[in-house]
Amino acid sequence: MKELIIAFGLFLFIEGILYALFPSKMKSMLLKLNDVGSSQLRVGGLIFSIIGFIIIWYIKK
Repeated sequence: MKELIIAFGLFLFIEGILYALFPSKMKSMLLKLNDVGSSQLRVGGLIFSIIGFIIIWYIKK
């Protein structure tokens, strides 16, 4: 459970740094999400989930 909290904190830290350092770029990137189809977002999310799972599995192995 402790590792999950650390991972969530790291996620928030990285997201926060990106918004703090590049606010206008992040804003324009979020606006571009309207142009991306739902199926593309779903596939991208699935790919990143699989990559994240593989990284976690490799480190825990």
